[in-house]
Amino acid sequence: MAEKGIKTQDWAAFRAEAQRMLEAALDQMQQAAERPWQPVPDDIDARYAVTAEALGPQAAVDRIIRDVLPYHGGNTHPRFWGWVQGSGLASDLISSVAAAAVNANMGGRDHGANYMERAVVDWTRRKMGMPESASGLLVTGTSQATVIAFQAARLRVLKDLRKQGQGDVRLTAYAGEGVHNATLKAVELLGIGSDNLRKVPLADGCMDCSALAAMVAEDKAAGAVPFLVVGNAGTVDLGLFDDLNALADAAAVLGLWLHVDGAFGAWTRIAAEPYRSLSDGIGRADSIALDFHKWMYVGYDCGMALLRNEEEHRAAFAARPAYLEGAERGLAGGEPWFCDYGIDLSRGNRALKVWTALETYGEAAFSEAITGNCELAAFMAAEVEAQPLMALGALVVSNVCVFTARSDLPPEAQSEVNARIAQTLQESGEAVFSTTRAGGRVMLRAAITNHRSREADVRAAIAAVAREAVL
Repeated sequence: MAEKGIKTQDWAAFRAEAQRMLEAALDQMQQAAERPWQPVPDDIDARYAVTAEALGPQAAVDRIIRDVLPYHGGNTHPRFWGWVQGSGLASDLISSVAAAAVNANMGGRDHGANYMERAVVDWTRRKMGMPESASGLLVTGTSQATVIAFQAARLRVLKDLRKQGQGDVRLTAYAGEGVHNATLKAVELLGIGSDNLRKVPLADGCMDCSALAAMVAEDKAAGAVPFLVVGNAGTVDLGLFDDLNALADAAAVLGLWLHVDGAFGAWTRIAAEPYRSLSDGIGRADSIALDFHKWMYVGYDCGMALLRNEEEHRAAFAARPAYLEGAERGLAGGEPWFCDYGIDLSRGNRALKVWTALETYGEAAFSEAITGNCELAAFMAAEVEAQPLMALGALVVSNVCVFTARSDLPPEAQSEVNARIAQTLQESGEAVFSTTRAGGRVMLRAAITNHRSREADVRAAIAAVAREAVL
């Protein structure tokens, strides 16, 4: 009988195409400096149209090399500092090949990949200063980690939440100005409501704990149930850090769950001083959300939710129907299962790329790279201040530099110039800045989470900004 369905490969031919694809991928990473972002061609939709025809691996590799590799998002380039995007590592190629071959489902059961995730969680827990009682879960990113943490926080104050729902209880959460939109989305998604995310004013760039206490008292008097405060370890706009020790003290007195958004800034814990001390106190949090695909440079996607109390974490998500019952022996063993600690039952193997990166380069290399990114941001600030028409929008605290190209112009004109320069340099491939608003103006913004960036890249980029600013 003829073989039907997805047929056994001609492995010799397939091996040759896989090796060709690997060589092309290696060239892409080795030549990253020569391959900046470029606008996609007008016929990109036609190029990507699914033919659903069996063209074979050679044709697939041809199309990937021709139509996929050139039109990337740009974040592998050494002058990419837009938004907060990591740069990807060569070790990701190795881990991705292994992950594809194993095809692990990390929801549970007894196989090696789950033990590797536990090892990565345990290493991260120690770096963040959390106790052995903490638990963690690799997720898509900080946005998902935030939802997981907030759900556990709700369950602390609403014991019957999973069965009865939130009902008429008005929960209130607190965060400083500049908190990431992931927090807003999480309170909306969980039914808490964006009106109940109270924005606390800042004092010297940190959440004002006195103002927080006053707002909590006001909300309690109005019949609300304050339950959560969100601290920042690296705000997305300016890279600012809350005083996490002061916030932990305040949360303890006020009876609030302390969550720290450490999407990128949590990794100052492995940087050198003075940057390491920015995140002092983070280990006192009830939960931390962080990303490996930002300031640990690994490929997308890879974040983590860390929760201080494993019992609270598990209670928020554990559910085992009959078809997921565990066993003392065999493949159904391997307790605990990660599906009991988050939203997903089917989960990809994110742990392998983190483990491979750490085992390939060593922790010290990441410490040097993160410290170096902060030093580059300070160097960029100095380059900006050396230009007669430029000015900083805020002091550089960590790895974020925000500035205007034409401080001599009125605010509206500055905004127009800065927005134009960002777009022009992106399209020319010279550098990628994104923009933000500070002081009532659109500003150029560099968030340096790029292990390939060097001082020469910063000099060239600022020189390009200066050139465009006078046109």
